[in-house]
Formats: sequence, C-alpha cells, structure tokens
Amino acid sequence: MRETLIVIGLFVFAVALRTARRGVMRKLGALMFLVASFFLGWFVTGNVWVAAGVASLWFFLPWIELLTRIRRMRLPLNNRLRHRKAPDPSFFPNAVEAASAMEEAGFEHVSDCGWEWAGMQQFFRLFWHPEERAVAAVCLCEQSDVAFAFISVTSHDRQGNMWRTTNFPFSPTLKCPPEVRWHHVPCERNCFHQILEDHRGYLERSKVTMDQLWMPDPEGLEDGIEKEMRQQVEHNLAAGIIRLTGDGHFEYSKRGLVFLWGQFVKDMVRLC
Repeated sequence: MRETLIVIGLFVFAVALRTARRGVMRKLGALMFLVASFFLGWFVTGNVWVAAGVASLWFFLPWIELLTRIRRMRLPLNNRLRHRKAPDPSFFPNAVEAASAMEEAGFEHVSDCGWEWAGMQQFFRLFWHPEERAVAAVCLCEQSDVAFAFISVTSHDRQGNMWRTTNFPFSPTLKCPPEVRWHHVPCERNCFHQILEDHRGYLERSKVTMDQLWMPDPEGLEDGIEKEMRQQVEHNLAAGIIRLTGDGHFEYSKRGLVFLWGQFVKDMVRLC
C-alpha cells in the first residue's frame, strides 16, 4: 500500500505542477511524470532497467499517431491558396489583437487566404511594411476541435535567404531548405510589437542590414507562400523525408516518420 500511495502521490503532484502558470513549474511537472513512471516500474519489478524503460515509454507515445494517422496521410503536391473570409474571432485566438497591433506598427493589410492540408484548415491574414521591408502574417490552424494561432515576420535578402521570426508553437514537420532561417520565440509571446522587435534583433545579430533586404511585392505574397511550400517539398523529396505517391500527392517515408518522431520528442521537451 505504501508503494501504491507513493506512485499515486507523485502522479497527483505532477498533475498539480502541470496546471501552474510558470513554464518552469510545468516542466517540473513533466519531469515528475517520468519519476512517477520510474517508481511504478521499480515497485512492480524491482529492476532499475525495467523501471527506466517504463519511464522512457512516454517518449515513444508519438509512434501511436505516427503508425496510424500520419502513415496513411496523403498531402497534395501542388497546393493552392484561395481567398477566404476571416473565421469567427472566437475560434481565432489573439487574431484581432495581432492584426490591430500590425496596423499600429504601420503594416498594411494585403489579403486573407487559406488552404487545406490533410484535414487541417490554415487561414492567413497577410500584411506588409515597405519601410521595414518585411511581411507579417497571423495564421490560424484548425483541425477538428483543436485550433491555435501564431504570428510570423518574414524578410528576404538579396542572396536569396529568407529570415523569419515566429511564435509557431511546434517544430517544423518538414525539413527547411538551407536558405530558410527560422528564429523561434516562445509561443507565449503573442504580442506583435515584441515579435517585431525580436525580428529586428535577429537580423541585427545575423548582420543583415536593411540595404540587403528585398522590397516585398504586396501583389505577390500569396504566390510567394505557394513557391516557398513547393521549394520545401522538393527539398524534402531530395532528402528522403517524403516520397511521391504517383497521384499528385506525397506521403512520409520511413525516414520521414523517424524525423517526425524526433520533432515530436523535441516538442515534448520544449513545450512541456
């Protein structure tokens, strides 16, 4: 009974920590889940290696989804953006505030568009700023009853490199081409003015001056997103992460599933 109460107490303590506001406490809660799982295996078997194996099972949970939904998923090779009306603000977290902040910062609204990826709806509200030589976007991703929003600020230099600062909450599900440079900021940072300052600092640290940046073309923003996705697909085809299905779609290869598992584990560690 004592061992049972210890394990139950550790799991209850972990759940309590996971409800905390501070990220450090939530990470400690995730660690406590591992500790509780370790002691569960230890008390049942008395073997430290089995106990460690029980704790490590948390990191293999993503394989349930990888081998079921994602392995059967087929994605369009040439997806096209379409003009769309903005979703209901109640399903678009922080979108209204982010768009207002972009306009306050001098960004001009260009278009609203979106596309679908394997059942996930993505909506983009695009802005541009000639003096900043940057494009800003607030994006909603919605699948079933799950929705989240993120912000990005993007600049292109004359050498063909893309510099992007974003609070996108997850690791990329495809490898980025070498000319694409991502700067992730914490997903809790949803104030556009802060993200814009982070982007300016990122360019400064990377020694990219304003004179080295291309002036965005507001008429070509949607075409630029489609071109960026095609380049990413081609890069991942060459890397063996995805493979063609022969019907205008692509799917993840075995190597791609392993890559996705690594991304899921990174998110588990980073976001916990």
